[in-house]
Amino acid sequence: MTRVWKWNRAVTVREVLEDLQQDRSIAYTTVMTVLDNLHQKGWVRREAEGRAYRYEAVSTRAAYAAALMNDAWTQSDNPAAALVAFFGMMSEEQRQALRDAVRIVEGPETAEPQVPDSAPASDTGGENPDEKPDEKPGSPGENPRENPGSAPEAHGR
Repeated sequence: MTRVWKWNRAVTVREVLEDLQQDRSIAYTTVMTVLDNLHQKGWVRREAEGRAYRYEAVSTRAAYAAALMNDAWTQSDNPAAALVAFFGMMSEEQRQALRDAVRIVEGPETAEPQVPDSAPASDTGGENPDEKPDEKPGSPGENPRENPGSAPEAHGR
């Protein structure tokens, strides 16, 4: 896959073979078998070109790495601890790349909403002292912060 990703285009068995042979001796049939196995596993797609095939990666190397990280993280019994341990293994350059990636995903920073000076001192958000913050009267249990599964966004609606 490294060779297919490196070129970022459809490649033939012969091209991969010639590139690999710069580093070591390898048989044409070995490269052909590996590319065929990658095709059967869904990692590459192929198109016939004469009597040969051209193979192209189905996803990018970055997408593959992201899927591996996500798989490892979701299998952890303590995802937060796994992330902390992972971050601890990162170099400063990797942590900076992570900060940059978070900024890209989050988009332009927006300022926190400011509470007007005329807001009541209590944090109930309303005039009824029995009312919970962010909860509208007559809608108990529908606060998405209290029950994330009830928010329409959580279900993709």
